[in-house]
Amino acid sequence: MKYKRILLKLSGEALMGKKQFGIDNEILMQYAEEIKNISKLDVEIGVVVGGGNIFRGVQAERGGMDRTQGDYMGMLATMINSMALQAALESIGLYTRLQSSIEMKEIAEPFIKRRAVRHLEKGRIVIFGAGTGNPFFTTDSAASLRAIEIDADVILKGTRVDGIYSEDPELNPAAEKYNKLTFKEVFNKEIKVMDMTAFTLCKENNVPIIVFNMNEPGNLKKVVLGDEVGTLVEM
Repeated sequence: MKYKRILLKLSGEALMGKKQFGIDNEILMQYAEEIKNISKLDVEIGVVVGGGNIFRGVQAERGGMDRTQGDYMGMLATMINSMALQAALESIGLYTRLQSSIEMKEIAEPFIKRRAVRHLEKGRIVIFGAGTGNPFFTTDSAASLRAIEIDADVILKGTRVDGIYSEDPELNPAAEKYNKLTFKEVFNKEIKVMDMTAFTLCKENNVPIIVFNMNEPGNLKKVVLGDEVGTLVEM
């Protein structure tokens, strides 16, 4: 097993599945089963889920709403997704803890690094909700920050495509796929792996990133075992 402790980043849009909005229960349970498969390997798993399937702060700003207010609404959206994932995981027999960057004591623990690490050591899946707790930061930044704090071996970014391409492969089928990239190459080619804050955090702390297709059954397990799946970004 190549990676002992991982930070899995799931986009909110991925949870929509075939829907136009909200959560597709079928895809949610598929993700839960994928996570269960790697938990059997004694992998320590942290998860950050986006909220784009429900609400984004930037869309609020475009509509005339204050960006700060919109971003906090987006953080609440991530909590809805995090609670849904937690329920799905527990329904198939996994032990979880949900930690929030914003105090919500009735539904989640506050984020405390030592407590999070202890949960991971005990085999619990820790879901980190509410982003960083600050406006103007994406859930990619939250994933990078939490990965560094819990000393994760890698960030696994589950998407709808099978890696990083020179262009959007959904728009240009002839786009070139990259199997491996350095942080410098990503910067020079201006490839949008993550937002610049998240990307810089990973680069400065030498946390590799693997972008892969989470919708392909078995891919998550292959990545954890060290198979060449998706695109690896490292120093």
